[in-house]
Amino acid sequence: MRYTLQINGKAHAVDVDSDTPLLWVLRDVVNLKGTKFGCGIGLCGACTVHVGGAAVRSCQTAVSDVGNAAVTTIEGIGATAVGARLQKAWLDVDVVQCGYCQAGQIMSAAALLAQNKTPSEDDITTAMNGNICRCGTYNRIREAIRQAAKTDFGSAGARKGA
Repeated sequence: MRYTLQINGKAHAVDVDSDTPLLWVLRDVVNLKGTKFGCGIGLCGACTVHVGGAAVRSCQTAVSDVGNAAVTTIEGIGATAVGARLQKAWLDVDVVQCGYCQAGQIMSAAALLAQNKTPSEDDITTAMNGNICRCGTYNRIREAIRQAAKTDFGSAGARKGA
């Protein structure tokens, strides 16, 4: 079937079976490789993207379920104010070790901060539950989320001084 998906603000026409996971459409058809395959059953969070602003596991989301909702991937999240703050915080805190899970971590954190600008520790725990980091950088991830929640870069995601 033919679908037109709005991915990172651009229309992409794809011709795939209706039950094709969004993950494979993004990676293999649209050639956006930032979203990672981890477990394939929605438990690790490596494949997290936003559909209609909500964090979803793209390995478990059929392309037919996307409908007209906007899809945002790690390649597009930096264009948002929250995404820009998170990416800067990730660098400032030096979160990344191997990096494999980080796209999913940032996407889950961005969904949290888009809905809750001042999350509590419990809010962070709940939002990030299910995002696995095999390198164990959880403390740095949490610190980066707290830092991003406190940072103000002004309008439209532009970094002050950039």
